[in-house]
Amino acid sequence: MKAIVCNEFGPVEQLTYTDVEDPEVGDNEILIGVTAAGVNFPDALLVQGLYQMQPDFPFIPGNEVAGTILKCGKNVTSFKDGDRVVGINQLGGFAEKVALPASQVMPIPEGVTEHAAAGLVTAHATAHHALKQRAQLGQGETLLVTGAAGGTGLAAVQIGKRMGAKVIAVCSTEEKLQLAQKYGADETINYMEKDLKETLKELTQGKGIDVVYDCVGGDAFHACARAMAWGGRLLTVGYASGEIPKLAANLALVKGFSLVGVFWGQFTQKEPEVFRHNMNELFSWAMAGDIEVHIAQTYPLSEAATALNQLMNREVKGKLILTI
Repeated sequence: MKAIVCNEFGPVEQLTYTDVEDPEVGDNEILIGVTAAGVNFPDALLVQGLYQMQPDFPFIPGNEVAGTILKCGKNVTSFKDGDRVVGINQLGGFAEKVALPASQVMPIPEGVTEHAAAGLVTAHATAHHALKQRAQLGQGETLLVTGAAGGTGLAAVQIGKRMGAKVIAVCSTEEKLQLAQKYGADETINYMEKDLKETLKELTQGKGIDVVYDCVGGDAFHACARAMAWGGRLLTVGYASGEIPKLAANLALVKGFSLVGVFWGQFTQKEPEVFRHNMNELFSWAMAGDIEVHIAQTYPLSEAATALNQLMNREVKGKLILTI
């Protein structure tokens, strides 16, 4: 089969599109013929050696896939060959086939395309877990989303709105802000043109922000830390700016807010039943039209490096999908 292979850490251009052996299928595993694979920022960090996990070489990146079951292991009874499914794994997704534990595979409901399902798993599921379990976002609270036109930022805008929050979207261009507004943002801020801290103070009449969903880091994080409401929750999700910020602990003390880490990958491993319940809720919202995967562009598997570069350059509005 064809796959994208990382033989050493380095620029994404070093990834190779090559033939590899088909994966073996264990007794509790499912072999999926992949038709769509989501492209995510952690994939780009992983192949450069900049992610928390550093696998042995060679490895195939990619952690969210959708497609059709080709074969079930002998202990698998909940699926059958030909079922449309979506699955997650830490590695192996950028390939024509992937073998996953049956516990990490879910059926795709009728009415949801495989492209949308592949895009729903990481970005939307991260935002959903962050806002539901980590922040416990309440109806009527104020939610601020940085990088609000990216894959997970746009997901947070939609999910926050679905959960009844007032959503403030923060982006670097008017075009990105318009997209966030289209998907439910109540207020928008172009941080390239306005002082973020002062603008937030004005928008909240000095009260501050209840929940911040920050996937950018850097200066945006520092501004948000100074604009938190009493009892607020500052979610640290990612660092698209390239800067991992440091929090002045006295800010949390005097403002009475919490810094809350969001590591969705670990959550899926440590709390698989909660994760499956979350995914069922996300699929129900998608079928009801409450949330939507905004696919910015699709690429053939062979052009994975191009897709990853586009993501790292922060040029993407929505989600990138590799088609196989």
